[in-house]
Amino acid sequence: MSGSDENWLGGGLNDVTGVEAVLWVRDVDYMAGWRVARESADRLNRALLGVGLAQSEVRAVASSDEESRGVVRLAGVPDAVGRLAQLLEALADGDGGAL
Repeated sequence: MSGSDENWLGGGLNDVTGVEAVLWVRDVDYMAGWRVARESADRLNRALLGVGLAQSEVRAVASSDEESRGVVRLAGVPDAVGRLAQLLEALADGDGGAL
C-alpha cells in the first residue's frame, strides 16, 4: 500500500459517519467534544496496538455528536473485532486475557 491516497492507512475504517454527521448547527463548538474524544481514542488505539491489533484492522475513531459531546467509535474488520472480543471475554473470565 502506498501513501498516495489519504485514506490508505485506515483502509476505510475512518468512514464511520452517519446522517447526523452532515447536520451542523451554527455556534456549536463541535471541536471541544472532538478533542476530548480524540484523547480517549488515541489512548484506546495505543492499547489496541499493545495487544497486537493493527490499526489497519481495528481502531478507535473520534468524532462528536449533534450536541457537541465527544464520541469514540470502534471500527474494524470482523476478524480483528472478534479477536478483541475474545481478549475482553478472557479478561472478564479472569484468565489473564490470553488470545
